[in-house]
Amino acid sequence: MRDLLTGNFGLDPLTGQSILSEIQFYLPNTLELVLFSFLILVIVGVAIGYVAGMHFSTLRDSIARVAYLVSWSTPMYLAAIVAILVFANWLPIFPSGGMYSLSISWRPVTGIFLIDELIELNFPAFLSGLHHLVLPAVVLAFVNFGLISRAVRSSILNVRWSTYVKTARAKGLTETEVRRKHILRNALIDATSLSAVVFGWVLTSTVVVEELFAWPGLGYFAYQAIFSNDYPVLIPVVVVFTLGVIIANFIADVAYSLLDPRIVLGGHDVTVT
Repeated sequence: MRDLLTGNFGLDPLTGQSILSEIQFYLPNTLELVLFSFLILVIVGVAIGYVAGMHFSTLRDSIARVAYLVSWSTPMYLAAIVAILVFANWLPIFPSGGMYSLSISWRPVTGIFLIDELIELNFPAFLSGLHHLVLPAVVLAFVNFGLISRAVRSSILNVRWSTYVKTARAKGLTETEVRRKHILRNALIDATSLSAVVFGWVLTSTVVVEELFAWPGLGYFAYQAIFSNDYPVLIPVVVVFTLGVIIANFIADVAYSLLDPRIVLGGHDVTVT
């Protein structure tokens, strides 16, 4: 336990290398994929939930509900395989795997490929990395955006006919200001608390996606360890995933306090009206 808490994970029995050094190699690649996917997920999820909530019981609402129900019920492995077949084989728009073209040489600075290539001003390599990143990131976002959309839609339906929204309109605020400051902002509170849960799902879903897309990240590393019964590697990988979820929950709590002015960080200063 002392070694685990201090980052001394020992040696990988299969490769003979330090497990910590292997995690340090794979983790930035996973962060690149997860953060890009999470950005897509939040933007698409909030947009679809907002449209569905503001156009309740219309065709737009029905289409949005079908969209997030389909995404929510689609297994990760199925979405990844279909995406590869359609967009990498039948319509060769995106590559089927890897992080960048094999002809590119990469000198790590931060460990995150896109950031490193921007620092080096190597735009062809940056575009190659972005081209390889889009498909797995969209698959991760597609399967996980449904919960955010449903939460935003439900919150908007609870907020849009509330007393303070009617008061804002009576005070002469434009409809754009009412929707942005009073409806959308309050609707985002529930979605913010759920975002930490969704981030955990996106992070752990990389075990499947990175293997199918040959993405050299921590999920790919965990997948190989599972099928090799490499338990000394699995334990610290699970610890890293757990820390990621804890950090995401902490960030969500901070964002929650920024969206809701009734909440002040510090506990004893909380005032509810």
